[in-house]
Amino acid sequence: MTAHHHGEYKVHGGKLVVADLEVADGRLGQVSISGDFFLEPDEALEYINSALEGMSADSTHAQFSAAIAQTLPADAVLFGFSPEAVAVAVRRALAKATGWLDHNWQIIPPTPLPTHMHVAMDEVLAREVGAGRRPPTLRFWDWEAPSVVIGSFQSLRNEVDPEGVKRHGITVVRRISGGGAMFMEHGNAITYSLYLPQTLVDGLTFEASYAFLDTWVMASLEKLGIKAFYQPLNDIATPEGKIGGAAQKRLANGGMLHHVTMSYDIDADKMMDVLRIGKEKISDKGIASAKKRVDPLRRQTGRTREEIIEVMMETFKDRYGAVEAGFSPAELAAARQLVVTKFATEQWQHRVP
Repeated sequence: MTAHHHGEYKVHGGKLVVADLEVADGRLGQVSISGDFFLEPDEALEYINSALEGMSADSTHAQFSAAIAQTLPADAVLFGFSPEAVAVAVRRALAKATGWLDHNWQIIPPTPLPTHMHVAMDEVLAREVGAGRRPPTLRFWDWEAPSVVIGSFQSLRNEVDPEGVKRHGITVVRRISGGGAMFMEHGNAITYSLYLPQTLVDGLTFEASYAFLDTWVMASLEKLGIKAFYQPLNDIATPEGKIGGAAQKRLANGGMLHHVTMSYDIDADKMMDVLRIGKEKISDKGIASAKKRVDPLRRQTGRTREEIIEVMMETFKDRYGAVEAGFSPAELAAARQLVVTKFATEQWQHRVP
């Protein structure tokens, strides 16, 4: 049985690439790549089409890209697109890659939860999206208790000062994503999680996927008068200093978590009391004091935290047609269960000595 497939990909800052093709017995046929890109010499387009002809429909993005790159003549000039861009268009035609607007997005507004429930909910919702039981979702966190959330691979002993934690009544939890420790208390940070299918970042490097998933945030901050940018790999900064950091976790079932914490009004002294921010990390950033590493949004915008979150939610809704939603009873139950079996256990807390 032969089926016709059509996929489109607009290169960021570049041109539109369109893939039309058929699939018979699991192989690509009748491949036709088109678009408003520029290409020299003329016959290079035939090379691109012939490179894809007969390839397995299950080929990876890297395999499609490599086949095109190897077939193109040495003097070929591609302007406004690339072999990688063609591979994305082909994968979209095959429904192996998606764009933002291919999904019906939901937003869960700021919802207070115990900190163990927040990290459990990240795993539950990423898994639900991967399994296709929940549409891709943006969720904002709110705090019930002052907390430190450490990265999946961090040493509890090296990152957290037990005396400071005790003195300030801090809850310490370990999340499923990598990255660094975050100090949070009511009103001091803006944290959100994106739960999405990995098809949305198909063809992107890990580094590129961070900036790609936060373009809407950069647009939100611009509306608030802040020119923000990514400092690879995962820091969000402005000319005034770092405002936040991102972390990711990809699940085996095709779901993915991308979450960000941005400082709103951080108590730097308390943070230093609770976290052990090592000399090595500070020297690497070329600064004298860890306090100077974070420059909160409150000072930079003069807006309330609620106003900033409202702008972020509106921007996301406008761009992607998202609608507000909440947790299902089943998701809440699954997260509670995961707290008991995983996130509140000594074994998980001390996973890295």
